Amino acid sequence: MPKVSRDTATEGGDYGPVVDRSEEFDDYTVDFLTFREDIDHRPLLKGLPDDRCQCPHWGYVFKGELTFHYADHDETYQSGDAFYAPPGHVPVHTEPGSEYLQISPKDELRKTSEVIMKNFESMRPPGA
Repeated sequence: MPKVSRDTATEGGDYGPVVDRSEEFDDYTVDFLTFREDIDHRPLLKGLPDDRCQCPHWGYVFKGELTFHYADHDETYQSGDAFYAPPGHVPVHTEPGSEYLQISPKDELRKTSEVIMKNFESMRPPGA
């Protein structure tokens, strides 16, 4: 049976405000995420349907707090919370120092990640 830890994950990287250590298993991606800064993902999700993440995620918060905005409400997840984030969410707050595990369908996550990285690169100052 496959397994992974934050230390053994072979994919992802250090993107400055966030460190993403990940591994793919069959149809799913396991991400260990650490946020160094509070990030509002609204500008990063521009170009996705409704400018919202369309990928579902199952997760567990090890440390800190994160808030996802939905069309009709917000959900805040804190240390010790397991969560399910259905399609149509936007992460709008991540407490600096937050650490969480996220499991997502890999093909849907890949589509979302491509848009996020394109937007992230366009927001970086030249030479950074």
